[in-house]
Amino acid sequence: MKQKASAVWQGSLKEGAGTMSTGSGALVNKPYSFKTRFEGEQGTNPEELIGAAHAGCFSMAFSMILGMAGFTPDKIETTATVTLEQKDGGFAVTASHLEVTASIPGIDQAAFEKAADDAKAGCPISKLLNATITMDARLA
Repeated sequence: MKQKASAVWQGSLKEGAGTMSTGSGALVNKPYSFKTRFEGEQGTNPEELIGAAHAGCFSMAFSMILGMAGFTPDKIETTATVTLEQKDGGFAVTASHLEVTASIPGIDQAAFEKAADDAKAGCPISKLLNATITMDARLA
């Protein structure tokens, strides 16, 4: 399976701006700029989108692993916080921290933790990131 996304950028790094779109149409010409990425201006940026992808990927992987163990989650809530830092003369995504709260009938703490750790390691976006991935997982 292949997924497409595109970006258009016009102008210099600090004064320019661009748009990002996904092949599915979930994002269509969504604006982004230096200010939305580095100065806290309202709008999206690549790291925010990576965080959304990581949170969504983890949640699906966690549900799959739980299902293989005989559990069906009522709800999995995942937030990913992606860290962008200056490194080696440029910038790099250095970390993604997952905060997970899940309601899973009948599961014990040990099985919950194992499934969460397996999902963190096995999610395709976790595998993609060349970054430290940490997690706080709570069973609700």
